[in-house]
Amino acid sequence: QVQLVESGGGLVQPGGSLRLSCAASGTIFTIDAMGWYRQTPGKERELVASIISGGSSNYADSLKGRFTISRDYGKNTVYLQMNSLKPEDTAVYYCNAQGLKRYWRDSRSDYWGQGTQVTVSS
Repeated sequence: QVQLVESGGGLVQPGGSLRLSCAASGTIFTIDAMGWYRQTPGKERELVASIISGGSSNYADSLKGRFTISRDYGKNTVYLQMNSLKPEDTAVYYCNAQGLKRYWRDSRSDYWGQGTQVTVSS
């Protein structure tokens, strides 16, 4: 069974920083991409950033320059460094593993973490 566990959320003042971590555990053969999404009440979940196996990353246009995604392939872990945080960054942040195969002949599936709350407030 595959699980994604996020950590690192919390309360931070405007202008501060947080680093989110997400570790995928269980039987894992490959993961095509890992990423972060966020959601606020009444809104759809939106992409924050993603990183593929080759190392290329993709960011929401509004977050470029403030957020950085990175990945430890050996640990099946993805990180999100968030700097210069603003109140509008307040949301539940979800980790996503896309195209995960548990073994060579497995079909690709997507997995989600349970979410971690990030609150930016003074």
